[in-house]
Parts: sequence; C-alpha cells; structure tokens
Amino acid sequence: MKKIELVALFLLTAVLFVGCTAQQSAKKEPSLKDALAGKFHIGTALNANQITGRDSAGVRVVKEQFNAIVAENCMKSGEIQPREGEFDFSLADQFVDFGVENDLFITGHCLIWHSQAPRWFFTDAEGNDVSREVMIERMKTHIYTVVGRYKGKIKGWDVVNEAIMEDGSMRNSKFYQIVGDDFIKLAFQFAHEADPDAELYYNDYNEWYPGKRDAIVQMVRSLKADGVRIDGIGMQGHVGMDSPSLEDYEAAMVAYANEGMKVMVTELDMSILPNRRRDVGADISTNIEYQQELNPYTDGVVPQEKQDEWDARMLDFFNLFLKHSDDVTRVTLWGVADGDSWKNNFPVRGRTDYPLLFDRNHEPKTAVAKIIEAATKQ
Repeated sequence: MKKIELVALFLLTAVLFVGCTAQQSAKKEPSLKDALAGKFHIGTALNANQITGRDSAGVRVVKEQFNAIVAENCMKSGEIQPREGEFDFSLADQFVDFGVENDLFITGHCLIWHSQAPRWFFTDAEGNDVSREVMIERMKTHIYTVVGRYKGKIKGWDVVNEAIMEDGSMRNSKFYQIVGDDFIKLAFQFAHEADPDAELYYNDYNEWYPGKRDAIVQMVRSLKADGVRIDGIGMQGHVGMDSPSLEDYEAAMVAYANEGMKVMVTELDMSILPNRRRDVGADISTNIEYQQELNPYTDGVVPQEKQDEWDARMLDFFNLFLKHSDDVTRVTLWGVADGDSWKNNFPVRGRTDYPLLFDRNHEPKTAVAKIIEAATKQ
C-alpha cells in the first residue's frame, strides 16, 4: 500500500474514531429518568398536541427525559363521555398507545371529579338532580367502561380528585350532595372491580394543610377498614416560591406513608410569579384580577437572581423526594415545557409564568442538571 494511501486510511480511521467517541460521549449525558432510575418514576402530563405528535419538540423531551405519563385533560369525564352513553376515546386511545409504545408508566386521570364533568352526569331530562341510585349507577357505568377499556395498560388511576377541603370538611360537590360521602368508597370499589390489578389513588391539592392532611389519613383508614383497596395518595404539588414550607410538605408525605400509602407528587409545578394569596392551590374557579406587578416577566427574561432562587427551591423539593424515595414512587410535572403550563393563566389570566423544568424552547433549565447531580450522588 502506498504511503499516501496509508495516511489517508489513518486519517479516515481517526475521524471515525473521534466521531464515534463524540457520539458515545453525547449518549452518556444523563437524563432525568436515568438519574432517578431505581428511586422513583419521573413523569409529565401530556396535552393534545403532544399526544397527537403535533408538538414534536415536546414529544422529544418526553422520550428523552421521562418514564411516566398522565393525561392532562383527555381522560376527564367531560372529555371522554360528553353525552350519556356516548364515549369518545379517540384522544385517550392515542395517549395510551403512546405510553405503551414507549414503555412508559401510564396513569389515568381522573375518574370522579366535580370539575370538568358533563352537566348531564348529575341531572335528569328536566334539569333536576338525579336520585342517589341513578347517580351511583352512572358512576359505575363510567368507571367500568373507562377502566375496563384500558385494563392491563394503565397501571394506576386517580380514582377520586379533590373531594376534601383545606379544613378537612367534604367538598360540597354534586357527588357529595346526591350520594353522600360514601361516593368515594363506591368509586374505589368500582375501579377495583373493573381492573383488580390496577393501583388506585386519591389525588388532591393543598394536601399539606393539617386539616386536609388529617382528613385524608382518616379517609384512608376508613376505606381500608371497609376492605376497599386504595394504594396511594397523589400530592398535586402546585407550589409557589414561599408556600408551602418544606416542613409542612414533608409532614404530609410522612403521614400518608405511615398509613401504608404510596406517595406520589402528581402535578408538580412551581410558579416563579408573585401571588396575592397563599391558599389558591389548584381550585380552577379562582380568578384574581390582572395587575401588572403580578406579571413582571412578560418578555421571557427572568432575572438571574430570581432564576437561582427558583432553582434552589425546586432542588430542595427534589432533595425531599429523594430523601423519602422508599415511599415516593412517582414525581410528575404538570406539563412538559413552560409554554404548555396552565399557570400562564392561573390564578391570573394573561400572565407569563415559568413553572416547569423545561423552557419555552424545550431546553432544560439550569435546575435540571442540579437535580440530576443530586440524584446521582445518592
């Protein structure tokens, strides 16, 4: 072989080696799901654009970073059964198919919730409240149909959502008014009958309030005493920069774990914006009048010191989850990237918020690397 050919071969080999090494190096960059493997699932909520693939950038982030998904809206009763007996599974089927194809832990959200429920669910042809018997039968039909369709595919269900108030009293929803507080027991019973292998959860916000925390604990004890299956408590995790305290949040986590419950952070986001009220939680009926001082970062730029503060608090929460990883089974962000978040319009319409781990360009925020570093050290 001529000298020039040997040199060319050497150079080609070197280029290929460098290219392969660079590619392998890029592949070694840890993701959230890599760093948290063996600790808990890390998930996100999917909207319609991601489920259908229209948001290709969002889909890329989901596949790269997360190993669990939940539907943001397409499995709520108003979406899935808009008229009695007329079920629309088109988007829900795509959501479940995406999860199965990508080997993701799929959570169904949610079966019984007073909000985003179709009006017919509670009324007769004349618009009057239906009887307790009719209401129970409608609950049973809805749960059997939805849970039964995805038996073996959906691993866990948010069976009842937001039924308890901050002071520990029952929310005066139509389910409570018509059926009574045993609507919770019946919902869990029906869900278990529809899929005996699926995990069943109670999901709520502001679940760190002492009154609500203690009422949830009592609800768990009552269900278990009656032989009704309940596997976990979903702590929605809609938090702010100054509330709740880590101590209060941890106390709730410990209280639920002490009852034998799996603890899940199911709808995590952390608003970086100022708030006039500390008790807003996730009650979507809340609406605070727009004021410019409540929307300070409209141009997409968050001051570095404020971003550092946000990073530190988000890391504090993840360190708390890691500390209790024996009990925490899943942490799910309520959205993929900042542009997707419902917090852009809640509780003040028209705001620009930055509550998630990925920015509007679907790039990881600085907090992501810090979370990955903390997880890999444990």
